[in-house]
Amino acid sequence: MGRGAYGLVRVAVLVRAPAGWLWWPGLLAAGIGALVPGLTGRTIGLSAGAVLGVGAALVAFAARRGRYAALARAASRAGKAVILQDRSITLRRWRRAHRWWLLLAFLAAVASSCVLPAAGGLLMAGAALGLWGKARWLGRWERRHEALLWVRTEAARRGGAAGKEVRAYLLTGTEAGDAGPGGARTGARPGRARASAGVRGAGARASAGAPRGR
Repeated sequence: MGRGAYGLVRVAVLVRAPAGWLWWPGLLAAGIGALVPGLTGRTIGLSAGAVLGVGAALVAFAARRGRYAALARAASRAGKAVILQDRSITLRRWRRAHRWWLLLAFLAAVASSCVLPAAGGLLMAGAALGLWGKARWLGRWERRHEALLWVRTEAARRGGAAGKEVRAYLLTGTEAGDAGPGGARTGARPGRARASAGVRGAGARASAGAPRGR
Protein backbone atom coordinates (compact mmCIF):
# COMPACT_ATOMS: atom_id res chain seq x y z
CA MET A 1 0.00 0.00 0.00
CA GLY A 2 1.44 3.34 -1.05
CA ARG A 3 2.28 6.20 1.28
CA GLY A 4 -0.87 7.92 2.47
CA ALA A 5 -3.13 5.23 0.98
CA TYR A 6 -5.53 3.22 3.12
CA GLY A 7 -8.08 0.47 2.55
CA LEU A 8 -11.84 0.87 2.70
CA VAL A 9 -14.61 -1.71 2.86
CA ARG A 10 -18.29 -1.09 2.19
CA VAL A 11 -20.44 -0.81 5.30
CA ALA A 12 -23.50 -2.42 3.68
CA VAL A 13 -21.45 -5.35 2.36
CA LEU A 14 -20.14 -6.04 5.87
CA VAL A 15 -23.68 -5.93 7.24
CA ARG A 16 -25.07 -8.38 4.72
CA ALA A 17 -22.02 -10.68 4.66
CA PRO A 18 -23.40 -13.12 7.28
CA ALA A 19 -26.90 -13.25 5.79
CA GLY A 20 -26.38 -15.87 3.10
CA TRP A 21 -24.42 -18.08 5.48
CA LEU A 22 -27.24 -17.94 7.99
CA TRP A 23 -30.12 -18.22 5.53
CA TRP A 24 -29.27 -21.39 3.57
CA PRO A 25 -27.82 -23.42 6.46
CA GLY A 26 -30.76 -22.25 8.56
CA LEU A 27 -33.28 -23.51 6.02
CA LEU A 28 -31.36 -26.77 5.72
CA ALA A 29 -31.33 -27.20 9.50
CA ALA A 30 -35.05 -26.42 9.63
CA GLY A 31 -35.74 -28.98 6.91
CA ILE A 32 -33.76 -31.64 8.75
CA GLY A 33 -35.45 -30.71 11.99
CA ALA A 34 -38.91 -31.01 10.44
CA LEU A 35 -38.19 -34.70 9.87
CA VAL A 36 -37.56 -35.26 13.59
CA PRO A 37 -40.62 -35.56 15.88
CA GLY A 38 -38.71 -34.11 18.85
CA LEU A 39 -39.88 -33.93 22.43
CA THR A 40 -42.52 -31.29 21.77
CA GLY A 41 -43.70 -32.42 18.35
CA ARG A 42 -43.44 -30.79 14.93
CA THR A 43 -46.37 -28.42 15.32
CA ILE A 44 -45.06 -26.83 18.50
CA GLY A 45 -41.52 -26.81 17.14
CA LEU A 46 -42.50 -25.04 13.93
CA SER A 47 -44.65 -22.54 15.81
CA ALA A 48 -41.86 -21.78 18.25
CA GLY A 49 -39.42 -21.53 15.35
CA ALA A 50 -41.62 -19.01 13.58
CA VAL A 51 -41.75 -16.85 16.72
CA LEU A 52 -37.99 -17.14 17.22
CA GLY A 53 -37.35 -16.34 13.56
CA VAL A 54 -39.44 -13.17 13.68
CA GLY A 55 -37.75 -12.14 16.92
CA ALA A 56 -34.30 -12.77 15.48
CA ALA A 57 -35.15 -10.75 12.37
CA LEU A 58 -36.30 -7.79 14.45
CA VAL A 59 -33.24 -7.91 16.70
CA ALA A 60 -30.80 -8.21 13.78
CA PHE A 61 -32.50 -5.33 11.97
CA ALA A 62 -32.65 -3.02 14.99
CA ALA A 63 -29.26 -3.76 16.56
CA ARG A 64 -26.95 -0.70 16.56
CA ARG A 65 -29.13 1.18 14.08
CA GLY A 66 -28.64 4.35 16.07
CA ARG A 67 -24.86 4.02 15.84
CA TYR A 68 -25.01 3.31 12.11
CA ALA A 69 -27.17 6.40 11.62
CA ALA A 70 -24.91 8.60 13.73
CA LEU A 71 -21.77 7.47 11.89
CA ALA A 72 -23.49 8.02 8.56
CA ARG A 73 -24.54 11.55 9.47
CA ALA A 74 -20.98 12.41 10.50
CA ALA A 75 -19.35 10.75 7.48
CA SER A 76 -16.79 12.75 5.49
CA ARG A 77 -15.41 12.44 1.99
CA ALA A 78 -12.78 9.77 1.42
CA GLY A 79 -9.21 10.81 0.66
CA LYS A 80 -7.72 10.95 -2.80
CA ALA A 81 -5.65 7.78 -2.42
CA VAL A 82 -7.73 4.86 -1.20
CA ILE A 83 -7.97 1.16 -1.93
CA LEU A 84 -11.55 -0.06 -2.24
CA GLN A 85 -12.02 -3.68 -1.26
CA ASP A 86 -14.00 -5.75 -3.75
CA ARG A 87 -17.32 -7.17 -2.58
CA SER A 88 -16.22 -10.75 -3.19
CA ILE A 89 -13.08 -10.26 -1.10
CA THR A 90 -15.11 -8.84 1.78
CA LEU A 91 -17.48 -11.81 1.72
CA ARG A 92 -14.65 -14.33 1.44
CA ARG A 93 -12.70 -12.83 4.35
CA TRP A 94 -15.78 -12.74 6.54
CA ARG A 95 -16.53 -16.37 5.75
CA ARG A 96 -13.00 -17.48 6.55
CA ALA A 97 -12.98 -15.59 9.85
CA HIS A 98 -16.32 -17.04 11.00
CA ARG A 99 -16.48 -20.48 9.36
CA TRP A 100 -16.18 -22.42 12.61
CA TRP A 101 -18.85 -20.32 14.33
CA LEU A 102 -21.15 -20.92 11.36
CA LEU A 103 -20.54 -24.65 11.58
CA LEU A 104 -21.26 -24.67 15.31
CA ALA A 105 -24.44 -22.65 14.77
CA PHE A 106 -25.64 -25.12 12.13
CA LEU A 107 -24.89 -28.14 14.31
CA ALA A 108 -26.61 -26.50 17.29
CA ALA A 109 -29.66 -25.73 15.16
CA VAL A 110 -29.87 -29.35 14.00
CA ALA A 111 -29.34 -30.70 17.53
CA SER A 112 -32.04 -28.41 18.94
CA SER A 113 -34.58 -30.22 16.79
CA CYS A 114 -34.47 -33.05 19.29
CA VAL A 115 -36.43 -30.71 21.56
CA LEU A 116 -38.04 -28.16 19.22
CA PRO A 117 -38.09 -29.44 15.63
CA ALA A 118 -36.91 -26.86 13.07
CA ALA A 119 -36.82 -24.02 15.63
CA GLY A 120 -33.06 -23.47 15.54
CA GLY A 121 -32.93 -23.37 11.76
CA LEU A 122 -35.78 -20.86 11.58
CA LEU A 123 -33.94 -18.73 14.15
CA MET A 124 -30.89 -18.60 11.87
CA ALA A 125 -33.02 -17.82 8.82
CA GLY A 126 -34.79 -15.02 10.69
CA ALA A 127 -31.47 -13.43 11.64
CA ALA A 128 -30.47 -13.50 7.96
CA LEU A 129 -33.66 -11.68 6.96
CA GLY A 130 -32.98 -9.01 9.57
CA LEU A 131 -29.45 -8.42 8.24
CA TRP A 132 -30.71 -8.18 4.67
CA GLY A 133 -33.30 -5.69 5.86
CA LYS A 134 -30.64 -3.58 7.58
CA ALA A 135 -28.51 -3.61 4.42
CA ARG A 136 -31.51 -2.40 2.41
CA TRP A 137 -32.08 0.34 5.00
CA LEU A 138 -28.47 1.47 4.52
CA GLY A 139 -29.03 1.29 0.77
CA ARG A 140 -31.95 3.70 1.01
CA TRP A 141 -29.70 6.13 2.92
CA GLU A 142 -27.04 5.83 0.22
CA ARG A 143 -29.52 6.45 -2.60
CA ARG A 144 -31.06 9.41 -0.80
CA HIS A 145 -27.66 11.02 -0.22
CA GLU A 146 -26.16 9.89 -3.54
CA ALA A 147 -23.12 8.51 -1.75
CA LEU A 148 -21.75 5.16 -0.60
CA LEU A 149 -20.70 4.48 3.00
CA TRP A 150 -17.26 2.99 3.62
CA VAL A 151 -15.21 2.16 6.71
CA ARG A 152 -11.48 1.64 7.08
CA THR A 153 -10.61 -2.04 6.89
CA GLU A 154 -8.46 -2.08 10.03
CA ALA A 155 -11.23 -0.42 12.09
CA ALA A 156 -13.84 -2.97 11.00
CA ARG A 157 -11.63 -6.00 11.60
CA ARG A 158 -13.05 -6.45 15.09
CA GLY A 159 -16.65 -5.69 15.84
CA GLY A 160 -17.73 -5.14 12.25
CA ALA A 161 -18.94 -1.95 10.62
CA ALA A 162 -20.28 -0.43 13.85
CA GLY A 163 -17.75 -1.79 16.34
CA LYS A 164 -15.99 0.16 19.06
CA GLU A 165 -12.90 0.69 16.92
CA VAL A 166 -14.89 2.42 14.17
CA ARG A 167 -14.55 6.17 14.64
CA ALA A 168 -16.01 7.43 11.38
CA TYR A 169 -17.45 6.47 8.01
CA LEU A 170 -16.17 7.78 4.71
CA LEU A 171 -18.06 8.65 1.54
CA THR A 172 -17.50 8.09 -2.16
CA GLY A 173 -19.66 8.60 -5.22
CA THR A 174 -22.31 6.00 -6.03
CA GLU A 175 -20.27 4.49 -8.87
CA ALA A 176 -17.28 3.60 -6.71
CA GLY A 177 -16.48 -0.06 -6.16
CA ASP A 178 -18.33 -3.09 -7.47
CA ALA A 179 -21.41 -3.13 -5.18
CA GLY A 180 -24.45 -0.92 -5.47
CA PRO A 181 -26.35 0.87 -2.69
CA GLY A 182 -27.16 -1.60 0.05
CA GLY A 183 -24.20 -3.80 -0.85
CA ALA A 184 -25.91 -5.81 -3.56
CA ARG A 185 -23.88 -7.17 -6.45
CA THR A 186 -23.79 -5.03 -9.59
CA GLY A 187 -22.69 -5.72 -13.14
CA ALA A 188 -19.28 -4.13 -12.61
CA ARG A 189 -16.25 -6.38 -12.84
CA PRO A 190 -14.35 -6.59 -9.54
CA GLY A 191 -10.89 -5.08 -9.57
CA ARG A 192 -11.54 -2.79 -12.54
CA ALA A 193 -12.12 0.95 -12.47
CA ARG A 194 -15.61 2.34 -12.88
CA ALA A 195 -14.94 5.30 -15.15
CA SER A 196 -17.44 7.70 -13.65
CA ALA A 197 -16.20 7.04 -10.12
CA GLY A 198 -12.49 7.40 -10.70
CA VAL A 199 -11.68 4.60 -8.25
CA ARG A 200 -10.35 1.09 -8.54
CA GLY A 201 -10.94 -2.16 -6.75
CA ALA A 202 -8.75 -3.86 -4.19
CA GLY A 203 -5.04 -3.66 -4.88
CA ALA A 204 -5.03 -0.37 -6.83
CA ARG A 205 -4.62 3.25 -5.79
CA ALA A 206 -7.04 5.83 -7.12
CA SER A 207 -9.05 8.95 -6.34
CA ALA A 208 -12.37 8.45 -4.58
CA GLY A 209 -15.41 10.01 -6.23
CA ALA A 210 -17.03 12.64 -4.04
CA PRO A 211 -20.75 12.49 -3.29
CA ARG A 212 -22.81 15.02 -5.15
CA GLY A 213 -24.83 17.75 -3.55
CA ARG A 214 -24.44 16.53 0.03
